[in-house]
Amino acid sequence: MSDDRQRTNEGASPEIETRQIAINGQLLQVAIRHGGGSGPPLLLFNGIGANWELARPFLQALTRTTAIIFDVPGVGGSPRSLLPYRPSTLARLAAALVAELGYAEIDVAGVSWGGGIAQQFAHQYPRLCRRLVLAATAPGVTMVPGGPSVLWKMLTPRRYTDKEYMNRIAADLYGGAFRSDTSLIGRHAATMHGARNLGYFYQLLAVAGWTSLPWLWSLPQPTLILMGSDDPLVPAINGHILKALIPNAELQMIDDGHLFIVTRPEETAGLIEAFLADASRQVEPSSPLSRMAGWVGGLVPAFGRRRGAQAPQGNGDAGRMT
Repeated sequence: MSDDRQRTNEGASPEIETRQIAINGQLLQVAIRHGGGSGPPLLLFNGIGANWELARPFLQALTRTTAIIFDVPGVGGSPRSLLPYRPSTLARLAAALVAELGYAEIDVAGVSWGGGIAQQFAHQYPRLCRRLVLAATAPGVTMVPGGPSVLWKMLTPRRYTDKEYMNRIAADLYGGAFRSDTSLIGRHAATMHGARNLGYFYQLLAVAGWTSLPWLWSLPQPTLILMGSDDPLVPAINGHILKALIPNAELQMIDDGHLFIVTRPEETAGLIEAFLADASRQVEPSSPLSRMAGWVGGLVPAFGRRRGAQAPQGNGDAGRMT
């Protein structure tokens, strides 16, 4: 690890610090939103092709939580890695970054594609990860996918480089508020930059064949699952599957599309901070055998639920990751 840290606050809001940090020879663009709370920091994994700035509205909506986010290699301000990587590789890289920043315990969140990396991190580093938040995501290749035309649109990074193309497809791709507020598309597109072709391909390759299904039952962390009710990319049924198979999980539905973390940042931040601060949510003491029994018991209702079913609002049961 390198002790050389370069602060590059130009272009960042006063409360968000950005650094270039070298971790095991890999340079990472890291953004830290400093909060005043006493809890562990929140490590956020972003969606596919997404530079950290796309999460700025959410970071600014946090009221007390310190949050850490970094551009994965080949995206935004992080140079591409020499070789392709797997989710386990990114989990190790993130754990090394956390150690470099001096933290012994963190909370972890992941959005869409980043939700898969967050699941891997929680599985790989259960003592480091205190709580887990999964937003608009699924258990990998075993997910219930969106429609073929929607998935086809996200197979290339063109929407990150061609703003006219982004304007044409955003409503169909992201759903929710993007269907009714066309001004959102322009603001979102203006924040996109740095999704390079090979870097994007590496991200697709990372989750090819990956699934969390065999070990979701073993996750000990209290887990909050957030899903959009109008998500063309990751249908809400995937949230039900995650809820059924993670032993200590709750599911909240948000009346929006795939990018509710961007279009409803205050609501999303409020739900997450309330969950992270809830002292009643602790690791449930249970043996691996009992967790596996619960996992098996959850299979039938999870996969038997009608596709597209929505959970009631509040604390209830309530494509490819992007």
